[in-house]
Amino acid sequence: MTDILMPALSPTMEEGTLSKWHVKAGDVVKAGDVIAEIETDKATMEVEAVDEGEVLEILVAEGTEGVKVNAPIARLKGEGGTAAPSPKSAEKPEPAKSETPAPVKVEPPKAATPAPAQKSDGDRVFASPLARRMAAQAGLDLNAIKGTGPKGRIVKADIEAMSGKPGAPAAPAAQAARAEPRQVLSLEQQGIAPGSYDLVPLDGMRKAIARRLTDSFRDVPHFPLTIDCEIDGLLAARSKVNALLEKDGVKVSVNDFVIKAAAMALKLEPEANASYTPEGLAMHHHADISMAVAIEGGLITPIIRKAETKSLRQIAVEAKDLAKRARERKLKPEEFQGGTFSVSNLGMFGIKAFASIINEPQGAIMSVGAGEQRPVVKNGQLTVATVMTVTLTCDHRVVDGAVGARFLQAFKTLLEDPVTMLA
Repeated sequence: MTDILMPALSPTMEEGTLSKWHVKAGDVVKAGDVIAEIETDKATMEVEAVDEGEVLEILVAEGTEGVKVNAPIARLKGEGGTAAPSPKSAEKPEPAKSETPAPVKVEPPKAATPAPAQKSDGDRVFASPLARRMAAQAGLDLNAIKGTGPKGRIVKADIEAMSGKPGAPAAPAAQAARAEPRQVLSLEQQGIAPGSYDLVPLDGMRKAIARRLTDSFRDVPHFPLTIDCEIDGLLAARSKVNALLEKDGVKVSVNDFVIKAAAMALKLEPEANASYTPEGLAMHHHADISMAVAIEGGLITPIIRKAETKSLRQIAVEAKDLAKRARERKLKPEEFQGGTFSVSNLGMFGIKAFASIINEPQGAIMSVGAGEQRPVVKNGQLTVATVMTVTLTCDHRVVDGAVGARFLQAFKTLLEDPVTMLA
């Protein structure tokens, strides 16, 4: 008899909602069967079973929120009801021992599954994804840690215990500070009368946004760079491109041009396409552009992979599909995790200019405002042009002022002369 545990479907997942069961007590499952749907802070995903057996009991009901990673959610009976004894143990039975049930391995899509650590003797180190991430952040060797979870699996508590031992590598100061959150006064303590407001509970997505953006704004030394781009040429080129693509039902947006220009500018200025790590600067081979999409209850950033290699038509089709599935919360983890640079566009809301918070571990994020007619001076003469303000927020550990400025110059050149993107 084994327990099915709440899986970690992304590196940052700590809890989720068990939104739906596809099995019930008495059902027999085999490897590859979809057994449940789990809602994380980013998407709703199907979970497949790896082991075979009969479902004895459902431990967590559908719709339960805040289910912790590695918590038992169901119980499975192996073939025949119990594990078959080996010939040796059958000949010489031993007294029964109380043992923690071994978990059924439930795996998310391969892109979201952490690579297993290996011991020096080649044996696999069994650890939860959260424990692996915590160990990496604290500089701990999983081979040196004894797990207290099911079947010796290393869990969060083991990492926390090891981090506090004398001689163990100390956690970074920023992480130590996070362990002691600041005291937040209640609304009543701040003079707001009880009953004068409605309280909407925080869901997983809103909690994740609050945590990640607070960490980023506090811990990443950032600065903004702003530039104006004239986009009359882009608007004219867009009309011609859309006329050509009309028969295919494809429509290219201004944001598709922005994504393409940003990707090409990152290839021209590769120092801007980088991430900070304690070991060094990660210089990315491709421009994987995360595009901010507003969805009910929050924000998600699906990714246009290798955007520098794709045509405007390809970007338009892919961006539309990703945005649609993002709003339906049907994205896979690999479709919204791992971008190298972000674009956030609020121009459609009439926002003139703004500065976004960096989406770690990316080194920069670009904020795009509305294109509007403004008076400009050309060759000493006052005229009118359609101008769009763009702000680049840079992680100063990665992108210096001159690097950010060169990137914006390259971006501006491409955007103002869109023919260069079509060549």
